[in-house]
Parts: sequence; C-alpha cells; structure tokens
Amino acid sequence: MHPAASIITFTTLSGLGFGLLVFLGLGFPPVEGLNAFIFFAVAFALAVGGLISSTFHLGHPERALKAFTQWRTSWLSREGWAAVITLSVMGLFAGLIVLFDLRIAPLGWLGALACLATVYITSMIYGSIRSVPRWAHWSTSAMFLAYALSGGALLSGQVPAAIILLALTGIGQFVAWQAGDARFAASGSTAETATGLGHIGKVRLFEAPHSGGNYLTKEMVFVIGRKHATKLRAIALLLAFAAPIVILLLPFYHMLAALAVLSHLCGVLITRWLFFAEAEHTVSLYYGRSAAA
Repeated sequence: MHPAASIITFTTLSGLGFGLLVFLGLGFPPVEGLNAFIFFAVAFALAVGGLISSTFHLGHPERALKAFTQWRTSWLSREGWAAVITLSVMGLFAGLIVLFDLRIAPLGWLGALACLATVYITSMIYGSIRSVPRWAHWSTSAMFLAYALSGGALLSGQVPAAIILLALTGIGQFVAWQAGDARFAASGSTAETATGLGHIGKVRLFEAPHSGGNYLTKEMVFVIGRKHATKLRAIALLLAFAAPIVILLLPFYHMLAALAVLSHLCGVLITRWLFFAEAEHTVSLYYGRSAAA
C-alpha cells in the first residue's frame, strides 16, 4: 500500500507518546513538579501530534468528527473514542501531580491500561483488513504494543527495561517480517480469484484494466524492489534497536540518551514505511502487480 507520510507520522509518534504515558502512569520515573510537567508535555505532544497528523490523510479532514459516530463497526471510530478517554484520564492524572503534587496511583494504572488499549485499537485498524494478509494476523497488534512499550521505556529513562524490550521487539520485528513475506501466497488469493475467471483456466493480464490511474492504484498498489526492502530492513533494525541498545550499555550521559532516542525514532519511521510499502493488497492481483518485485 502507498506509505503516506501522515499515517507514518501518526503510527510512529502516537505509539511513542502512549508508550511514554504507560510508564508515567505506572510511576516510572516518579516525577513531580517541573520534571513531571516536562515528561507529560512530551508524552501528550507525541500522542496528540500523531493523532492530528492522521487527519491529513482524510479526503475531507473537516469531517473528522463524524468518524466518532461509527464506533459500533469501525476500529477507526473506536480509536478516536479511546484516545479521547485515555488522554482525559491521563490529563487528570498529570494535572493532579503537576499542580497539587497529588499522585493517585490507581488513576495512573487505569490510564496506563487505557493507553495500551488505545494502541491495540489503533493496530486493529490495520489488523482487521483481511484483504491485506500481511496485516490480518495477531502479530500486527503484538508489534504495535511492543513498539509502544519499548519506545516508552526508552523515553522514560528505564534503561534495563528499555534494553530488554528493545531486544525483544527487534527480534519480534525480524520474525514478523519473515512470516509476513509468505502470508500473501498462503492466503490463496490469485489472479484467478481476483477476476473470478478461475473456472476457465489460468489467468494472465493481457493489458491494464484501464488507461489511467485511480484511487486503488494510487493507495492500494505500491511496488517496492525486494533488494531495497532488504536493505531498509537491515537499516531499520540497526537504528531502531541495535544502536540504542549499544548506547544504553555505555555510561549514562544525557547527550547519549538523546542520541539513543533519535536513533530509535529514525528506525521506527523506516519500519513504519515498510509496514505500508510491503502490504500486499489483494486488489493488486487484478492489476497484475505485487508489492515486492
């Protein structure tokens, strides 16, 4: 699928923001006063900034509020409600700490749980699309949650937890890529099923279905060279996981910690780009194209 910049930004920043809020809700680090304001401000800026960026992918951003009415059937609508509820709970929790130095632990725990629920709901926007076999799998939600937790641990300065979570997420991402590569072929979708002409025999594309492009070819069919994907995967693993882990194992300095966060952010952006670029939509069979070439 076409890797839109707005969606890449949304999934990257919101995941980091909600991940940081998870650890702040659990009391890690036990911030107060000005430090609490800074930590919560960063977390809210990432979460809200990511959510706002997602609206730029809408055909009519001014109608975004209408999405809240479809919560019974739409994961996107559920995400909107979950985000509002979660940010409200965490906003109250943060306000009590910053303004009154009052920490209500159960409220923080509830907020942390709500953050994880919001990330899960976001993942299901993609995990529920059966026409993209690479996404329609439990690993999609698992990786969204893993990225949020590992990024949250890194941003909150929980070094031992961050090292473990980054390592596990990196391994999980590698395994998810390998398993995902075979999922489209295993789905049983072919040119015959896409055109409904399988009862006649083997189907091959004689010429394009139409002379010009359309929404489907722009948004649902994106081709990336396999050799380029392999290189980008290696770079992503290096930046998002290997480099931050090495940096965290060194004696602590604030500049090194910032470098670890920056490296992780760059790596996650690449993995998110690949998440969309490598998503083979079954409609591509109708156009005789595949996501990887």
